[in-house]
Amino acid sequence: MTSRERFLSAAACQPLDRPPLWVMRQAGRYLPEYRALKAKSSFLEMVRTPDLAAEVTLQPLRRFALDAAIIFSDILVVPEALGQGYKFRDEGGIAMEFRLENRAQLDRLNADGVAERLDYMAQSLARVKKELKGEKALLGFGGSPWTLATYMIEGGSSEDFSRIKELFFTDRPFFDALMEKLTRAVIEFFHMQIRAGADAIQIFDSWGGIIAGQDYEAASLRWMREIIGAMPKDFPIILYAKGAPMQLTDMAFSGAKVLGVDWTVDLGVVRRLVPDNVALQGNLDPVLMNTTPEIVRREATRLLETMRGTRGHIFNLGHGITPAAKVECMQALVETVTQWK
Repeated sequence: MTSRERFLSAAACQPLDRPPLWVMRQAGRYLPEYRALKAKSSFLEMVRTPDLAAEVTLQPLRRFALDAAIIFSDILVVPEALGQGYKFRDEGGIAMEFRLENRAQLDRLNADGVAERLDYMAQSLARVKKELKGEKALLGFGGSPWTLATYMIEGGSSEDFSRIKELFFTDRPFFDALMEKLTRAVIEFFHMQIRAGADAIQIFDSWGGIIAGQDYEAASLRWMREIIGAMPKDFPIILYAKGAPMQLTDMAFSGAKVLGVDWTVDLGVVRRLVPDNVALQGNLDPVLMNTTPEIVRREATRLLETMRGTRGHIFNLGHGITPAAKVECMQALVETVTQWK
């Protein structure tokens, strides 16, 4: 069985001798070869240059026995393609070119032709697909409409997300119009990634956890359900909502084949709560990758044992790998998972 077959079998909830392994935000700043590339090109230059994006995507696979690659890109390429660009603040975080504040600005955002404007990502996927030779799975991804809207309405990174929440409660027609436009754009974006060779796509609802539980359906889940419903039948969609454990049961009926789970919940408990035909992905605490190989081995083994006897588990971190992660810890994680029986 190839790594690609292993990953797709897990996504389909088939029994395996061990879970497939990949790591969210694989490149990160923890690899010295990534840092060398970053010293010559900015992050956005790498995202927009297919040869560089493909190289960054492949770097972790050259070091580690991972079962899948996730394309190097950024969720904010979608707002940028709509007409609202972004940059990184010197002090850290994201700054959008402008804050989306009125209907006239919204009307100027163009959801037609998103795939053409993001063709560089299709080229990146095609390059990586060729290099993988069908042996490992290739993942595309994108942000949920809600998560993208938080940056667009807040004008960038936010500490309290007050503007997007106020919009949701005080001007639902404007909010829904924005979400409809984003949903349309994300659907086109995902279809482009599938045509370019993606074997699965992950939706990152990174800020789903800031929504009050009773509002999660209207603010986020209904739009992701629409996106999933627009994908080819049985195509693997991974749905990840950070900080929203109480919504996992509802998300299990979204049409997604796999639920990504953050590190704040017991994955074994989640397995008992969601339907057997929905696979789970996760959920080692990323901070463990900053510690020691011994600690990583211990905690990874504990997680594996929690899921023993279940099917449909894709081993992953509970969120993205951090810049402080140690290469030796990553190696220990890979060895632990790949050697586990």
